[in-house]
Amino acid sequence: MNEVQTLLASAVSAVGGSEREGQTTMAEAVASSLDRGSHLLVQAGTGTGKSLAYLVPALDHATRTGDRVIVSTATLALQAQIVDRDLPRLVRSVKEELPRKPSFAVLKGRRNYVCRYKLDGGFPEDGAGMLFDFGADEAASRGPADRAGGSPTALGEEITRIRSWVRTTETGDRDDLVPGVSDRAWTQVSVNAFDCLGSKCPAFEECFAEMAKIRAGGADLVVTNHALLAIDAFGDHAVLPEHSAVIIDEAHELRDRVTNALSGSLTSAMIDHAVSSVRRTGVVQDGVIGLLETAGAAFTKAVEGAADGLIERWPEALATAVTQVRDASRQLIADLGSGTSGSDGEPDAGRQLARARMLEVFDVATRLTDDADNDVAWVSRSTFRERTTTSLVVAPLSVAGTMRSGIFEKSTVVATSATLALGGRFESVAGALGLAGPEAPRYDAIDVGSPFDYARQGILYVASHLPRPGRNGASEESLDELETLLRASGGGALCLFSSRAGAVRAAEEMRRRTHLPVLVQGEDGLGSLVSQFSADDEACLFGTLSLWQGVDVPGRTCRLVVIDRIPFPRPDDPLVRARTESAQRVGANGFMSVSATHAALLLAQGAGRLVRSTADRGVVAVLDERLRNARYGGFLLASLPPMWKTEDPALVRGALERLRETDT
Repeated sequence: MNEVQTLLASAVSAVGGSEREGQTTMAEAVASSLDRGSHLLVQAGTGTGKSLAYLVPALDHATRTGDRVIVSTATLALQAQIVDRDLPRLVRSVKEELPRKPSFAVLKGRRNYVCRYKLDGGFPEDGAGMLFDFGADEAASRGPADRAGGSPTALGEEITRIRSWVRTTETGDRDDLVPGVSDRAWTQVSVNAFDCLGSKCPAFEECFAEMAKIRAGGADLVVTNHALLAIDAFGDHAVLPEHSAVIIDEAHELRDRVTNALSGSLTSAMIDHAVSSVRRTGVVQDGVIGLLETAGAAFTKAVEGAADGLIERWPEALATAVTQVRDASRQLIADLGSGTSGSDGEPDAGRQLARARMLEVFDVATRLTDDADNDVAWVSRSTFRERTTTSLVVAPLSVAGTMRSGIFEKSTVVATSATLALGGRFESVAGALGLAGPEAPRYDAIDVGSPFDYARQGILYVASHLPRPGRNGASEESLDELETLLRASGGGALCLFSSRAGAVRAAEEMRRRTHLPVLVQGEDGLGSLVSQFSADDEACLFGTLSLWQGVDVPGRTCRLVVIDRIPFPRPDDPLVRARTESAQRVGANGFMSVSATHAALLLAQGAGRLVRSTADRGVVAVLDERLRNARYGGFLLASLPPMWKTEDPALVRGALERLRETDT
């Protein structure tokens, strides 16, 4: 038994687990990758125990070599699980077998930490205002509470509770505040990186975000998230401490997270907000501010008159307005000056806020006017509470080259997920990560399988007798099929839909047709809904995207997973359209490269909700005949867990009825 195997055995024993072949294989592969400095892609099915499989060799490597390792996750939830549960138990179990006791830390974006200076009133009112206190008359004038922020009284109570918590917390981390507070309240006590005063802040020595960076700088292993990894790799300043290796968990989400981090949007409200912030400083002449006001008015008129969707030929009025916004923003930034101190030498938070707002406008406008080959732009409209916002969005067409230069050429990278080999091959994901092409770095890939016996534990049922799904929502035949499945299983169903409208309509129908408790995403918090679903053997949970990837409910309470249709992206999505056309220009199949790959990933994630432990049994039912009959069906099927396949509705009903009657 080699060193990593010995360490893994100690760790598994300490958590009361048992040896898993795939976990051992993965740990050895990760250890070899870190030692050789070679990139590695690892597909590790649900139940493999991949967190221990990469944490054990990571700690071993860091304590032997002194080289720091970064672990990046897609979600704050997994980040918290690793830091609060996995790592403490792991360190206790292996510290005597390592050269020294390893240390670890968590690092999040600045917005996740309370800002002492802002909490103490150091920042001026900005837009919505600080809203710390309200009189009775003012509270009454503001109307009823809303879900986003609650009533003024409730908001004041939240701020008061944060003030009390700050006196005792060591981290200032929002996730450590229990119970939590609304987004509106947290906005009043936190700042982003643009707004931060940095070392000039009077509270710099006590800054929670800076203390987190210091702890990370002294740790062997730092746990962060994909968004912060992207900011560190592609931003102007280092955010993460120096490191030699990066382990990317939930790697199937990395491309989308990086794309989001590198996208921007320009709206009339942003420009108006920037103008107001500059005017409040009193350091810029009204005539200069008026240049941006004029440009903003031209932008508003042009963007509201532009057609929705991808911009292939820029309307002259819109192109001119964006250029005017860029030039006026540049002038205002120059007039604001580079410092954040006032004439008395004290920090000027108002000027810093104004600079931040102006830089945001200038950066986006500059990208929109640069005509870069890798950027695409589109007009988007969204409506919230009867108010429509028109945005001009810019995003990278591809992030493969950016990730290659920003991540893979700087560090040894191990990327892992339960869904990396789409269609049974790693090429699609590798290409999206920047590991394809003649200049791409070499990588190894391995599929360590899963401890689950999918062929015995799960049935994949394709309802090939149903009509092909249309754009107008679920057909009567598919609703009838759904009712039949739910009655046969007696509930215990996670129902995944490609649209919220589809989920709501189906839920309303099932409430009308059956006696089963039907929970719908959006009617309560996601955590609460999942808890209710887990506690009730007959409950059914209906929802959309976050349920496809974020639900972990082992046991008989999730014995049926229903997928309403193959989750292709919207064909009119501007970025999907641009990427499809780009693939076609180089001779690739645009549909398979973009839409089918997207669908395969989501299907695999959705189907993976069924079997979460070796005791689980159940059915994944796909109500879309294209999975069986379309030319791309084989590719999609090859991306799914290898469950026993059938198209026989009677057989599936019988299996579900037996599951319903079985006590486990």
